[in-house]
Amino acid sequence: MKRDLLKVALRKNAIIIPDNWICNHQDNQVINKSSSVLLANCTQLGFTFSEDLLTSINRISPNAKLEILELLKEVTGVHKNWTPLVKQWNIPTGESIVDHIITWFANVCQFKSGSRLPCGHLIPDNTFPLERYNGCPFCGTPFEFEQLSYKAGNNSLKVLQLWTEEDLKQSLEHLLTSPVALDATQVDDLKILLSVYGITTDTAIRMKETLMLVIDTLVAEDRAEEAGKLFNSPNDILRYLWYKHTGFLQIIEPKTIARRMGKNAQNYHPQLDNSIQAKIKSLHDLQLKYSRTECKRYALWLNNLSMGIQAQCENMHPKRGMWVRVIRALRLSEYSKRKGFERLATLLDTFYNEQYEVWQGKVNQHRTKMDAEGTFALLKQRPGLFARSLFSSMLWFGADVSIQHFKEVLHHIPSRLIFTLNMYAESYFNKQGARTVKPLGGTNKKIPANKLLQLYSDDELQRMQSLVQDLSLEVIKENLRKVENSNKRLYIDEGLFTIPIAIGDRSDSLQDLPAALMGTRFKVEGDTVRLFLQWGEGLPAQHLDMDLSCNVAYENRNEFCSYSQLTIPGCQHSGDIQRIPDMVGTAEYIDIDLNELQQLEAKYVSFTCNAYSSGSLSPNLIVGWMKSQFPMKISSNGVAYDPTAVQHQVRITQSLVKGMVFGVLDVHKREIIWLEMSFGGQVVQNLNQSGVEALLQKLDAKLKIGDLLKLKAEVQELEIVDDPALAEEVYDMNWALNTAEVSKLFL
Repeated sequence: MKRDLLKVALRKNAIIIPDNWICNHQDNQVINKSSSVLLANCTQLGFTFSEDLLTSINRISPNAKLEILELLKEVTGVHKNWTPLVKQWNIPTGESIVDHIITWFANVCQFKSGSRLPCGHLIPDNTFPLERYNGCPFCGTPFEFEQLSYKAGNNSLKVLQLWTEEDLKQSLEHLLTSPVALDATQVDDLKILLSVYGITTDTAIRMKETLMLVIDTLVAEDRAEEAGKLFNSPNDILRYLWYKHTGFLQIIEPKTIARRMGKNAQNYHPQLDNSIQAKIKSLHDLQLKYSRTECKRYALWLNNLSMGIQAQCENMHPKRGMWVRVIRALRLSEYSKRKGFERLATLLDTFYNEQYEVWQGKVNQHRTKMDAEGTFALLKQRPGLFARSLFSSMLWFGADVSIQHFKEVLHHIPSRLIFTLNMYAESYFNKQGARTVKPLGGTNKKIPANKLLQLYSDDELQRMQSLVQDLSLEVIKENLRKVENSNKRLYIDEGLFTIPIAIGDRSDSLQDLPAALMGTRFKVEGDTVRLFLQWGEGLPAQHLDMDLSCNVAYENRNEFCSYSQLTIPGCQHSGDIQRIPDMVGTAEYIDIDLNELQQLEAKYVSFTCNAYSSGSLSPNLIVGWMKSQFPMKISSNGVAYDPTAVQHQVRITQSLVKGMVFGVLDVHKREIIWLEMSFGGQVVQNLNQSGVEALLQKLDAKLKIGDLLKLKAEVQELEIVDDPALAEEVYDMNWALNTAEVSKLFL
């Protein structure tokens, strides 16, 4: 449990020192030997300590210091195998498709001459230069491994701050009360903190996904009755049931999951295509089976809901197919006949006989008849849905009448929706613009502009955009005016002007090193960016082919650096590993030369990883990039990983992803945008570059944290100063790591 708490703090660029770790309470300023050794070892991993943290570490036992060191080694991955397929892979081997064809014929026809490798393949003479490989160049099986040698270098160190248990408890409070949905890292943090500190039911929880984690904690503590009081609707109960069954905090329908698993199992080679079997297995795994105890618990929760029966049925209607399965699996018909379950009986009777009206159906009916008054009267009953349909209503009924009715319910609409309207108005009211969306359980898709835009002139669309943005900005200012603030000066870190506020696009990957928001821009240090991919640790030897690739986009063409083309202008790949060794995992690299790409006038380089073998990306796959302020070395066996040079990395945990873009290098600006964009297909060539550009435009349209802080200073009449020591309110990059606190400040 200590290790988990350390992990939570490290994601915020800190180390937690619990009170019970302190064994020396004397104010001794002399750094003892074990503290010096720990500091030296952490420096080799790319970390150093603030003065307060070093003072506290000096007071804890050597065993506690060892716990800290082992955690840092774990998250930096120095125990993993980082040996690629090719030795000194920065120098091309000269291999070609001809070598693969000749080798294939040699093995099929059982040639006698050549070199027989441990994997059983025969490599003919004058094909692959075997002295350059750590494994088989034909099947990608590694044989030779080198121990990672790491030491302190010249790279800038990450300064870790001191955290106490009070900081952890405050972080728990921020996560619970976050006004936006949590990303995968925050969800993992919340699970850890809830398991340690528990939960009180009087905490105001604003997001459904967060509520599910709290309810799960209460159920685990045998407090199911208290958990039942937190449910507001049947679909809340369905969401929790589905989370326990699949691990997804959103309700992704079974057919969607099965279809995605089937697509992920497709393969270019027909003999390796397992799509039908994977789809059948997925549907089988999604079958619902519950014990009598679980059935009774869910029946009680549904029976005790305070929502009216008609409203409950309407709430269940969009997921009617899933509810039919759930009712059968939970034996709810049986429980509805028991004494005390009369409300459940009425609910099932009303639901099965469809004796209820659906609000959305009435809205669609009025909209089809062009009945503006009737449509807006219904929309005002549900302000949140009104906000989500505002843009389409403006195109359907006109901007002025839509905005007029919208203003009447503006004070009932969550701030996050107001921010969303401001951010997406520009792209929505653009005839030539395309939007990127990610359906539940699907991949990022590029969708065309609304056809109704063609009915309006560019000036009319510009006016619609201005109406929405002016209205939303006024609401944001009004919210900031309501906050009493006696401070006079405010400091804003320059880096915050490039980080978008976390609304809408959440990461599904874990960030074990200090976390960053999607859209964060990292300046490239030096002339080389080195991508890395590590997978397979702890798994038995098998065919598990994960690919690291990049897509270099020029004005009128794209070039790909991948397993099929190891060398292209400006990029060099370390070789394609198709089979993982036993338990130790394996790695691939790509070096990107910015100077050469600038000379060639490249625009973007998209960093991607794919599962070439059947299925999704391997669990706990690590992917990221290293900076090159100082020359990065490659060992004689090709090991090129340096923990002190890692700028950003993520760990894949999403089970539905086949391919993912994890960063985009803007060659001209020399900066890397961290993003997460899923796409289907085995290879990088399946990536739609226009979709990447659409997502970049979407992220760029978002309100930036720095701009919002500047607006806060303007509204609250605060002076912006350049020195944080002069400010009562300091907003720096460390503050931005707590994304829940950032969202809470504005939302």
